[in-house]
Order: sequence, then C-alpha cells, then structure tokens
Amino acid sequence: MSRPLRVVVAPDSFGGALDSVAVAGAMARGWVSARPDDVVVQIPMADGGEGTLAAIAAALGDRAVRWTGETFDPVGRGITAEWLMLDEQTAFIELASASGLARLARGERMPSTARRASTRGTGRLVQGALDVGARRLVVGLGGSATTDGGAGMLVELGLRLLDARGNSLGDGGAALARLDHIDADGLDPRLAEVGIVIASDVSNPLTGPNGAAATYGPQKGADAKTIAELDAALVRWGAEILRATGRDVADAHGAGAAGGTTAGLLGFTSAEVRSGVEVVAELVGLTAACVGADLVITGEGRADEQTLAGKAALGVARQAGSAPVVLLCGGLGPGAEIVEESGAFAVVQPIIDRPLGLETAMADTERLLANAAARLARSIGIGQGLAARG
Repeated sequence: MSRPLRVVVAPDSFGGALDSVAVAGAMARGWVSARPDDVVVQIPMADGGEGTLAAIAAALGDRAVRWTGETFDPVGRGITAEWLMLDEQTAFIELASASGLARLARGERMPSTARRASTRGTGRLVQGALDVGARRLVVGLGGSATTDGGAGMLVELGLRLLDARGNSLGDGGAALARLDHIDADGLDPRLAEVGIVIASDVSNPLTGPNGAAATYGPQKGADAKTIAELDAALVRWGAEILRATGRDVADAHGAGAAGGTTAGLLGFTSAEVRSGVEVVAELVGLTAACVGADLVITGEGRADEQTLAGKAALGVARQAGSAPVVLLCGGLGPGAEIVEESGAFAVVQPIIDRPLGLETAMADTERLLANAAARLARSIGIGQGLAARG
C-alpha cells in the first residue's frame, strides 16, 4: 500500500472560467477522490491582478478583514467594491476590484470607453483604507480597463489636473493630452506618511511600442487611432509628472502596469515596485506550506511563452523547494515546448480529456480540473506501486 503524501495545490486563476480559489478546490477534490488518505493543502495564488484579493482572503481566513465601500467603476457608475485589511495597519487594494476590465460588459469594450476609462474608483478604495487607519498599502495591479496613468486615482485623492485655461480635466487617459499644469497642493497628506508596495509583474514602460496603450489597449477596446491618442496623452502625463516632481517615471521598470498606474504612483508617492507573485506568495505563506511537500501542483489557463515571464505558475515553481511541480493548464499555446523543456516543471499537462470547443471547455473547467487531478493522483499511485515491486 502506498504511503500518504503531502500535496500542495497552488494554482493561478483560469481567466474567464474560475478564480484561483475555485481552481484549487476543484484540484483538491479530484486528488482526494483518488487518494483519500493524502494531506492536500490549498494555497490559491495570483500575481496582483484580478483574483488576488480572493486568493489572499482565502489563505488568511479570519486574519483578514474584508471592507466594502461605495466607489466607481471604470466609466464612473456607482458600485460597491472590496479591499482587505491584512492586519491592523496593512491594507490590500486590488485595482481590478473597482477599475478592472471585468467591470465592463464585452459590448462596452470599444474606443470611446478606452479613451475615458478611469482609475477614480481605485482612488476611492485607497481613501477608504486610509480612513480606517491603514499605514501600509499593498496595491495589486493588473486586469485594468484603464489607460489613464493612474491619474483618476490621484485626482480622487486630491490631485488637480488643469488645462491651459485652468479648468480641471475630465476622466480618462485621452483627457491627459490637454494637461497643462499639475497642482499637488491638495493631495491627501496621508499618502506621504504610508508605505506603499506596488504588486505587479508587468515590465512595460509607460509609452512607446511596448508601452501601456500599445500593449494592453487592444484588449480594452482601443483601435489603432485610439492607441496612438492614448500613447501621446501618456507621453504628456509623464512629462508633466517630471516637471511637477522632478521624477522621470516614464521609463521606470513596469511603469506601464495597469494602464500606467505605476507611473502615477511612482510620481506622487514613495511607492516601491515588487514582483506581484512574490508579494502574494509571502502574504499567503506559500514557502512555508511547501516545506515537506511531496508534490506541488500549480495551474493556469494556458501554458505558453508568457509562463516563464514571471507569471504565477513560475513563481510557485520557484517557491516549491525540492518538491516536484506539476503544471495543469487549460491548453498549450505558442512556446509551450519551451515551458516543458525549462526544467521548472516536472510535468506540463493540459486538462482537456476529449475534443471540446473553447466556450464548452471553459464552462466545464471545474470538472476538467477535478478529473485531471484525479488522473494525476492515480498515476502517482502506480509509480509508487512499481517502485515498491522493484
């Protein structure tokens, strides 16, 4: 009889199908169905973008306090959104909670929306965290619907952006093209007193062919004309930040994250940028959970060339210690062979068990994950049995 194993399940979300909490649950159920005596530890993971709040809340349980506040979605509609207090002084703010692309219906992702989408709602969440006594802010960036350089967030916190006639600019990245003067006198003074960590794994600069608008604008509904307009507006934003603060943030590593929100934070706060995966791993206790593990299972929607560019699955592999790591994925994309040959993962295994269209597979992700984990568990048992016979 095979000995019980300690298995750590630490997946990322499967975008558009399940968040990482649900993915971990499906994997764990599948594994236990085949090997009920094993110890399975669930550590949902994320990289700072959409789903990070849920992953951290699941890992910390009662130690994290959920706060809900009235705020705005990317186009200014009133919504409620959450942030977390991780302890008495540390707040976690997920930009996607208020300003995320998921807040927009697919039919709203068009050029006109991309031009005016704003991070004001995230600014309101930051204000709420400061109001309840936060002295340290961890801001997770990713999954944004915005390309406003974080301007809306800062305006909500007291910054004034003025055109040549002294009038305040409207919301959205396109409005920054008319920026003539930044008045920081009314910026919330508490921002100068708190420590701010930006959790992001984006390396793009603010502007240019690899900048925020060019790289991420299309998924937010921007066409070629709108991308050029937004990029020029962000050039203006970077230049005016330099003139107002003396800080040249446009070319800072990762300045283009979340539509350039990193640039805005670096310009007007003492924020530091850290790897989102590493920040989340620390907060959820991944390294400690992997000590003594016999196997670590991670997962992501698609294994491709981006997997090795700092995504959550690679972060899990780096935290796994001596335990072998299996990557379960929704499918294989361009560059998947590089992932398989990298040595980061013992096995890279798609979860599809029969020919399925994309929409059908996404709707069936929970079953596919559970079945894939069960198959993996049974194969482990076969390996142990063969080793015992040998």
